[in-house]
Amino acid sequence: MMSRMQITLEQEMQRRARRRAGDLGVSLAEYIRRLVTRDLGGERPVANPAVVFDLGASDGSDVAAHKDAMLAEAFASGGRKLRRRSA
Repeated sequence: MMSRMQITLEQEMQRRARRRAGDLGVSLAEYIRRLVTRDLGGERPVANPAVVFDLGASDGSDVAAHKDAMLAEAFASGGRKLRRRSA
């Protein structure tokens, strides 16, 4: 069960905390809960690898089967030239 509480932060600290929470994709409350949990040595949230699946649509492409043709097409298009680093 969760308990509600109120905290007071300096305006700049609150602004930075909200920005950081947004960068992490969580609410300010969740960001603060994670900080407190980490500080107190509690159980850390486990990353869910499923969040990286189904992010886009391949539209039926099969990179494994067609990688050579795809690379050839990319090189033929004259895309960005790679610079070699001098030793």
